[in-house]
Amino acid sequence: MKKRIVLTGGPASGKTTLLNYIRSRNYFCFPEVSRDITKKAQEQGIPHLFLKDPLAFSQEVWKQRREHFRQADSLPETSSPLFYDRGLPDTVAYHRYTNEYYPEIWDRYCQDNRYDCVFYLPPWKEIYVQDAERYETFAEAEKIAAHLKETYESYKYTVIEIVPGSLEDRFVQIKTYLGKKFLL
Repeated sequence: MKKRIVLTGGPASGKTTLLNYIRSRNYFCFPEVSRDITKKAQEQGIPHLFLKDPLAFSQEVWKQRREHFRQADSLPETSSPLFYDRGLPDTVAYHRYTNEYYPEIWDRYCQDNRYDCVFYLPPWKEIYVQDAERYETFAEAEKIAAHLKETYESYKYTVIEIVPGSLEDRFVQIKTYLGKKFLL
């Protein structure tokens, strides 16, 4: 049976770098979609789509994350977990953070389509960098991270925190927990 594992956390938590490391260990990882959507919008002359039209941005993010969730069912059976760089509840969390409207169906979908495990990476000031796609300040990153954790918990997930450290240390934290939970 496939196990869906989410890595979530605010900007500058090392999440994508850790996922790339996990991918290099031959685990299947679904990529983050937000940066690609942001880059496409910038190519169309929209510097910050999330700020200009949060719902349009999030609807595209939602669509792609939902497709990733569904794609897992069509992948060959494996005993290895499938990793996600953010999950569907992340989209809701960002709207809760900004107090922006989001479709009510998103809540129902998050409740009905569950991940097997959620790992949370807290903001990490030492690696924080702003760039063309990451416009939040570190203080904003901390607030977003809190909303992410609260949102997953509101959907009754147990959120496991992965403390900052080397990629190998973080990977070992994940493997140790998954080994206990799923007998890997």
